[in-house]
Amino acid sequence: MAQINSAFTLFLSLMVEAMPFLLLGVLFSGLLQFFVNEQKLVAILPKNAFLGAFVGSCIGFLFPVCECGNIPVARRLMLQGAPISVAIGFLLAAPTINPIVFWATWTAFRDQPEIVFFRIGFSLVIATTIGWVFSVQKDVRPLLQSSVAAYLTRKLDAPTGSASPLLQPGTYFLGQSAKPLITDPYELQVAMGGANTAWSGATAKPVDYRLRLLLDNTIQEMRELGGVLVLGSAIAATLQVFVPREIILGLGQDNVTSILAMLILAAVVSICSTVDSFFALSFASTFTSGSLIAFLVFGPMIDLKGVGLMLSVFKPRAIFYIFGLAGLLTFLFCLFVNLYIS
Repeated sequence: MAQINSAFTLFLSLMVEAMPFLLLGVLFSGLLQFFVNEQKLVAILPKNAFLGAFVGSCIGFLFPVCECGNIPVARRLMLQGAPISVAIGFLLAAPTINPIVFWATWTAFRDQPEIVFFRIGFSLVIATTIGWVFSVQKDVRPLLQSSVAAYLTRKLDAPTGSASPLLQPGTYFLGQSAKPLITDPYELQVAMGGANTAWSGATAKPVDYRLRLLLDNTIQEMRELGGVLVLGSAIAATLQVFVPREIILGLGQDNVTSILAMLILAAVVSICSTVDSFFALSFASTFTSGSLIAFLVFGPMIDLKGVGLMLSVFKPRAIFYIFGLAGLLTFLFCLFVNLYIS
């Protein structure tokens, strides 16, 4: 009974941590949807795959969202026509490359500033590298869920010179919502006064109308995303309680096993990136610097609460590639820190 109570308490704490950042991600995704001209947004992104991945990784510094809010934003960027390198770079880096996390990590490790800068630097390098690797796949639709791939296919097949329809609000799962809020595929761009307005000959709606659409969209997507977040938080809480932490901690006594233990711990605890530095600080006296950095870098990239959200966009093998590459690169970088720096 005590374990069940502990699991329920952890579940509530994960939900309290995650929900505000999920709301922030949905709001920012809605702002992109309603107020950003998708052609102009895509036009200013670098055409070079490596630079695109780097820019995508840095976007999080301008739009700070946690690992609970980065997925709807990354999906939105992809559906607007942004290269997958940009979306993947943002997806992996945004939970760490933002001023809120930098400040929190600096507060926790004020006496070890190298951990702060290694965390930011490694996260940026890893996210950029993985985004660049994914850019090799010219047609990304085989890596995406069929509903997302079908939408991109319609977008690519749109007549030249016409504006492609944006995703309808309330349909995060691309058609699985029982009651989409807007049925006309061009109405969103018409409402925001974007590129489709001139093409359709319609008059843009006033700002208050657009804001009401944004509110309706946010409520509907929060209902859909919140259900997945509840399931992911329940799984993460169950693992934290019923997997003995001593098994993991017992492996953290040397340069190699300490990193592996903290990689596993980062995946198990699924703690929010804005507070994970204080969690990691509790291990500072017993674990190597490289293992602490591994926890701080890898944790935001492989959040169990977000796996369900990622599965609504990517196929399982794509998520396996992302997590596998992230884990391998994190391990190598942190092993270098243990062997040659700390």
